[in-house]
Amino acid sequence: MPTRRAPAGFERQRALSITLPGATEDVKWGADIVHSVGGKMFAVYLPDDAGVARSCCFKVDDERFLELTAVPGVIPAPYLARAKWVQVKQDHGLAAADLDALVCRSHALVAAGLTKKLQRELGLL
Repeated sequence: MPTRRAPAGFERQRALSITLPGATEDVKWGADIVHSVGGKMFAVYLPDDAGVARSCCFKVDDERFLELTAVPGVIPAPYLARAKWVQVKQDHGLAAADLDALVCRSHALVAAGLTKKLQRELGLL
């Protein structure tokens, strides 16, 4: 009888996020895993009771917001949609490589909003 594999959640993207230049990780709002650059959030991972990221939120380009929220399993992020953030649920219609690229783009968008001085200090320039 074949063994059923549990879904991996968003651990791949969480591991990628922390490798991006200047990225930090901390826990906010009780249990949410937040990745920031220069003190500004660029990705939030929402864990289940076992600590596995089962949903993630990140900033997207303004012009991609409507396109992405039309993808199954991608919704406007609660509390952050006005800033063009999306939430990707466990059962989503994005390829892993596309999700990786979106997380990297979120980092770039947030980093671009930092002061030039801070960007230099973080090695982003």
